[in-house]
Amino acid sequence: MYSLPQEIEVWYIIPVIRKEIAKVLTEKHKLTFEKAGKILGIGKAAISQYLSNKRAKKLKLPASVVNEIEKSADIIMNDNKKAVAEIGRILKMIKGKKCSCSLCREYNPEILNYCKYKSC
Repeated sequence: MYSLPQEIEVWYIIPVIRKEIAKVLTEKHKLTFEKAGKILGIGKAAISQYLSNKRAKKLKLPASVVNEIEKSADIIMNDNKKAVAEIGRILKMIKGKKCSCSLCREYNPEILNYCKYKSC
């Protein structure tokens, strides 16, 4: 049995994107956990778990993606309504850079027989 790539995104990749955005919103922009959570569509407890490294710790993003996430957080600070679009943009970038391949090898190896990125 294997997980669909979309399930890997929901369980592992989207949380790490939210985690990195939450870091920027709370550390650089000095938002409260509650305000950051509202922007990201999650509760302040989730923000706390992200920042204390209790959640979203299975994927290490390349520096280039983290830099883009920082830019996204700045965009989101200027317009909260762009959060969904920015998370989608970063998700697309992560797919393009094949950052999720390491997750599939570790947590979803059965899917590799069907994956279009067989070189991962």
